[in-house]
Order: sequence, then structure tokens, then C-alpha cells
Amino acid sequence: MSEHRRKPPQSQGGGRAAARRAAQQASGRRAAPSREAVSASPSGSYEEEPPYGGRAAARRAAQRGGRRRGGDDGGARRGGSGRGEPYKKRLIDYPRQGKYGWRRWVPSWKQTTGLGIAFVGSILAAGTIAYAVVGVPNVQEASKAENNVYYWDDGSQMIATGGEVNRQIVGISQIPDAMQKAVVSAENKSFYDDSGVDPMGIGRALVNMAKGGNTQGGSTITQQYVKNARLGDQSQTLSRKFKELFISMKVGTEMKKPEIMAGYLNTSYYGRGAFGIQAAARTYYGKDAVDLNASECALLATLLKGATYYDPAGQTSIDPRATSEANTERATKRWSWILDEMVKDGYLEQSERAKYTKFPTPDGVKKNTQQGGQIGYLVDLAKAYFVNNNTKGYTADDLSRGGFEIHTTFNKKKVEQLNKAVKKVYDANIDPKKRPETDTHVQFGGASVEPETGKIVAIYGGQDATKHFTNNADQTGAQVGSTFKPFVLAAAMRDGVRDPADGTRTPISPDKTIYNGDNKLKIKNYDGSIWTNEEDKEWLQVNDGDKSYGPIDLRYAMQESANSPFVQLGMDVGIPQVRDAAIDAGLLNSSLSQSNVPSFSIGISDPSAIRMAGAYGTFAASGKQRDPFSVTKVLKSGETVYKHEDKEKRVFDQPVADNVTDVLKTVVEKGTGTNAQLPGREVAGKTGTTDGNKSAWFVGYTPQLSTAIDMYRMDDDATNKNREFLKMFGTGDQAKIHGASFPSEIWHDYMVEALKGQPPVKFPEPEPIGESWYGGGTSPSPTPSETPSETPSETPSETPSETPSETPSDTPSSSESCDLPFGCTDGGPGGNGGPGGNGGSGGETNSPPPSPGESDDNNGGIFGGPGG
Repeated sequence: MSEHRRKPPQSQGGGRAAARRAAQQASGRRAAPSREAVSASPSGSYEEEPPYGGRAAARRAAQRGGRRRGGDDGGARRGGSGRGEPYKKRLIDYPRQGKYGWRRWVPSWKQTTGLGIAFVGSILAAGTIAYAVVGVPNVQEASKAENNVYYWDDGSQMIATGGEVNRQIVGISQIPDAMQKAVVSAENKSFYDDSGVDPMGIGRALVNMAKGGNTQGGSTITQQYVKNARLGDQSQTLSRKFKELFISMKVGTEMKKPEIMAGYLNTSYYGRGAFGIQAAARTYYGKDAVDLNASECALLATLLKGATYYDPAGQTSIDPRATSEANTERATKRWSWILDEMVKDGYLEQSERAKYTKFPTPDGVKKNTQQGGQIGYLVDLAKAYFVNNNTKGYTADDLSRGGFEIHTTFNKKKVEQLNKAVKKVYDANIDPKKRPETDTHVQFGGASVEPETGKIVAIYGGQDATKHFTNNADQTGAQVGSTFKPFVLAAAMRDGVRDPADGTRTPISPDKTIYNGDNKLKIKNYDGSIWTNEEDKEWLQVNDGDKSYGPIDLRYAMQESANSPFVQLGMDVGIPQVRDAAIDAGLLNSSLSQSNVPSFSIGISDPSAIRMAGAYGTFAASGKQRDPFSVTKVLKSGETVYKHEDKEKRVFDQPVADNVTDVLKTVVEKGTGTNAQLPGREVAGKTGTTDGNKSAWFVGYTPQLSTAIDMYRMDDDATNKNREFLKMFGTGDQAKIHGASFPSEIWHDYMVEALKGQPPVKFPEPEPIGESWYGGGTSPSPTPSETPSETPSETPSETPSETPSETPSDTPSSSESCDLPFGCTDGGPGGNGGPGGNGGSGGETNSPPPSPGESDDNNGGIFGGPGG
């Protein structure tokens, strides 16, 4: 044998047996360590265990053994810890003994099974107890009617409505089988087989609630019956859901299906104040429920999904999206779907279904005479405000059930004064019998808002809420024309006009900024390039009466309501910035045109009178904006469920807002708004008239009150699906209706009375603001004369042409386009497009759309070139 291959020494530890002996002796006597060294040579034998290495080696050996055998052998098997220590017996072995690392925290299968059984058992026990304890509420007590009481701003009662619920109970024999089957097919196909609840539906509702969503959508017909007839609490909370669940289970057990069906159809709300199938049949079709056919039944079943969005008459007082057209489209689709489902479910023969191809249009809306005059408009406005702003989830259906006290901002005296002012002008000037071609379908709308609070103190919605159903104080589609120009001016002072060279912005001064006021002005982009539409047509902006003013400052342009300067100013500022300024002032983005076209700056948008009054109120409040509101608080059963919170926003610096006001004072003092002057009071305001003469406005304010008045012609018959704005040439025996005529006259008469007894208050003195500027992206030229080369009359022409007298060529001659000392062809100082802006509508006439698809209600500009 080679001397380099020595026989390794024998282990003294005895391998695994020694390790076990060491583990047993660890807590007793001390084991003697091996006195022989272990060979470290890699050539040594690897078939034998290393020698015993003392207590540490014994512990490591014990741990290795426990890991290999899952801790169940060795000491663990004998109830020890693996280190010679016995386990302490516990009722619940958790964390688990004898396990190491993450395994200590993993329950055993026995523990998991036991926990599951205990959980299910506790749920079953709780459910059994709840089912046994819960009582079924009495139908008559839960479904009795209550009043909604509306109050004026001084706390006196305006109206109590809702107490006489339109409901007549009928037996199941008087309810058509088609109606019963329609709701089963549409809402609860398992109705005849289920126990009154749908576990999967309840689960979905609970998951939605946990996510913060709507808890509705999982209810069976039985549950809906319980909610409608037996639960006074309509809230969507976890406790109410569980209460509804157990009551529904009990009702499903104790009542027969025909009884449940009759109860459901007799207590459900179908819209228009109709509770129950009999009232719905009379309200929508003027017949008894028993006489309804399958098609009519399918429509009434459609309404159960929510009359606000499925009543073909529309519910815009609750939600502007719930128009007659949109609702009819939704209702038609669901009506057809229900009939098809009835065929699939075997409830309706295909031959019978084939008869119903035409939508069963219901009768028109008939309003309660108690809500005649302005009261109906006030109630609808307050109701819509509460529904859209409360945080507790109350809906229009909840309000229809009654029990609410609604405290409004409406001032009874001011509402009467506004109604009186409109009636005076209408009776003195509008005569449909004498002038049927021009004086029919004349409408007025108005709203009055406190700038310091945002309270809507008065509105004029129309002649009678029981006959004219559109609230004219709300959005009607009537374009605002030149009353939009103050937002362009505010944007120019706040955001600045863009330099044509590098796009840098310069806030301007209304008195030191000069723009081209000529008629048929060629509109340019801020960089001096000619603006063209997608058809490559240029834009020529016209003024009311085809007047040309020459180079004028913005104060004078506002005073005379010249279109050209503000159209080009809007282009120089940027239409997005003008839109932002209008939104910041308080207009809704949804009411503004989304086209970045020249006509945007002079009023092709159609905000409501309420919002226009509120936005002008922002200028009156020196740049502090508050949304208009109509409800101060709402109580139910003595508990306050809604309270208005004042939310003031600073949207314009005070110098910007006060300078807008100062310019608008000039309009009333010596411009187009002189009819609105109030003796002894400072007034700021603006007229607005659209070309085509389809609407006219006056919006004005004092420091205490901001009021908007609009006038237009439109057939308001709900059955007329092709309603459109009509021209007002000749209306009221006037050649043309301007904002300076009837609207400003109504504004004046109302404000005289509304402010009676209040001391005159002056507007803040405006600080100097902005820089000098020559519009159209040009470089400064010699300062033009402060007095325009032509001084037009203060009152616009009474007989301006409806459209420009001629269609210009692609490049108009200088004589056609301007009369400026600094160059007509190029249109302004520096020869770069001239003072002017981004063509549009407004002024005393509004511009036509630059492209197909835009409304032509504001034709105040024309395209150059053929077909322009």
C-alpha cells in the first residue's frame, strides 16, 4: 500500500446513533468530546459519518432529523421539542409546535376544516335566529303616502306635493297575464321557482357595495316587492340589505306567487307620479290595466327599470341627458327586447309577437294643476338639484314617495316680479292671433342669481308649467351670441395674446389694445397665416348691419358689439383658453361648443340662463366663482339629509374681473345696452343677438344681483320630433329682435323692482391692467386715432340684412375688407391680418359655421370663394 494512502481513523461518535444519544443527553450530563482529529483530506473515506462533535453537533443533528421527517420523528414524536424538551399541550396548536420557519404559520388540514365548519355553522345559526326573529312589516303602514313640502327662502311654505299618491290597488285577476310574464322575463326568470331571494344576485350586490358601487341589481321580484311595500327605509346599506333578505325569504315562504306578483305590480313606481299598474295604465294609455295589450305591457315593464331614463316624454328636469329622443331610443330597445324574451320563455307566441312592430307611444305628460304658473318649474329645479347633489343616494323615485322637507333659495317676491316683467312685455308686444307667422311659439326665459352666494333667487321657466313643459331658465339650446364676448376679454387679460413670432403671451389692456373693426374682415391665425376650414375656405367676419368701424380699442368694440375684433382676439388668445375662461366663470363644458373655430368667440354655445347669470355674477364678485344652487337644506323625518356647503373659488384675479365689469358698464352707459340703465345704480351688462335672428339675450348685473334674460321662438309640442328654432324677423312687429330690445326691457323692469329698498352699491374701481397691443399678430404701428374714422350710431340698425349683401371672392379687395390707414389688404397694423380674431358668431349677429355640421343659428361671418 502506498504510504500516501493511510487508513482513516474510526469514528468515535457512532454516526446517527450517537447523535440521538447526544440529543437525549443534552439536558443531562455533559458528553465527552472526541479526542481524535478528523481527517480533512479530500481523499478520505466519505462512506462514514463524521465524529461526534459535542452539544452543538448534537443539536444540528437533531434539527436535520426533524426537517427530513417533517418534525414527526425523534423527540417530536415523543412529544418533545426536538431538543429534549417536552411539548406543552394546547387547545389550539397555533403557531404549530415542532415546525420551523414558515411552516409554523400554516394551519394543518384539521385546523382548516374545523375553522370552515365553525364559520358555516355560525352563519347558519345567525341566519336561523334572524329568520325566526325578523317580522314582516305591515303593507299599509310602509306604503302610505307622505307629502314633500317645499319652502321659500324665508321659510314659508311654497307647496306641499306628493300626499295624494296616484295609486289604485287591483286584484291579480285585473292584471293582464302579459304584464305578469313581461316582468318575469325582464327581471326575474326564476320567479316561479325561487324562494324569494337570489343568492348570486345578493353576492354581486354585496361585492359592488364593498367596492363603493351601486348595491342594486341583484333583487328578485319578491325582494323588490318587500322594498316597495314593506320597507319604509329605501337606503342602500348593508343592514337594510340583510333585513330585506330575511324578510324576502319569509314572504317567499308565507305568500303565494300570485299574491307577491300582485303586490309588486300594485306598489311599483312607473314615473309621472303613478304608483301601481292601474295608475300607470291610466297615466300612460288612458285605459284600465285589464285592457292593456302585450305591447303596452312591455312598455310599462320597461319603465320599471327607471322612468327617468325610459319615459319617452323625457325627464330633463332631473337629468339633461334624459331627453325625449334619448329616452325613446332606450325605451324602444328594451321594449323590443322584453317581447323577444317573452317568446323565448314561452310566454308569448311568435305570431302574436309579430303583430307588435310599432312602438306603443304613450300619451303626453299631464301635470298637476297645483303646480301651475312658475311653481312647477321651481319644484322641478329644486328636485333635480337635490337628486344630483345629495351624497346619500336619494333618487327621483325616493322623492316621489314623499316625506321630504326641501328648503329652497327662491324668493317669492322676486319670482313674482320676474314673471310680471315678462308678462308685461309679452302682452304689450306679442300677438299670435294678429301675427301668426311671426308671433307664434315665442318663448322667454330668465334667471336671477346672487353673486356673493350663488343663490338662485328667481327664474322664469315659461308661461305655465302645466302647459309648457320645458324650463326655459335651464338649457334650451338657444345660442347666447355676443353675451359670450366678456369671456373672450377675460381670457385676453388673464392669459394674454400670443406673439406671432415666438408665441409668447402678453396680457392686454382693453383700452390700449387696438383691433380691426371692419366688416367682412379676413380672419387669421395668431401667427398671421390665413385661417381656413377643412374645405380650404377662408373666413370673412361680418358685423351687425354690415357696419365697418376701422381700428378700435376693445372697450369701444364691446360697447358697439362689433364682431370682427372679438373674433380675431379669440384667435390670438386661443380658443381653448377662451373656453377655459368661460368654464372658470361658471359655464358648463357640456353646454359649450367643442369646435375650435372662429365663431366660438361670439356665442355659438348654448348655456342656460341660470349659468349665464351665475357666470356674470363671477365678474360682479371680482373673480370669485360659486356655482348657482337652489336648495339650502333637505330634511326627512326631522333629520337633515342634505345641507348646501359654500364652495368659493378664485378663478380670476380681481383686476381682471373688475376690468371686465368696467368695460361692461360702458355698454350700458352708452352702448347697445342703454335700455338697461337703472337710475342711481351702477349696471354692467351685454346684449346678444344671433344672425338668423333665432335668439336674443341680455345679461347684466349690479353688485347685489345678476340676471339673464333670453328670447327665442320654438315649437315646444312634445309630439313634434323636428323642433327647431325659428327666425324672429317681424316678431312683436319689430324688423329684428335684438338683445337691446325686449330682453333688456324685461331685465330693466324686473331689476327695478327686485332691488327696491336695497341701497345702491358701486363696483370696485378697476386697477390698470395689461399692455398695449395691435391685434392680428402684427407689430405695433403708429397709434391710430382714439376716435374711430367712422362713428356708428349707438343703436344698431333696425333693418340690417339677414345675410351679407354679396359673396366675396377668395381674396377680397381692400375696399371690401377694410378701410384702415395701415393697410386694408393685409387687414391691420403691420399688414399681418389686422386687428381681428377668430371668426365666429355673436355681436348683434353671429357667424355661420365654418364647416358642414355646425349650426347656422349664428350667421355673422361668411366664407370667401365659391360656395362660401
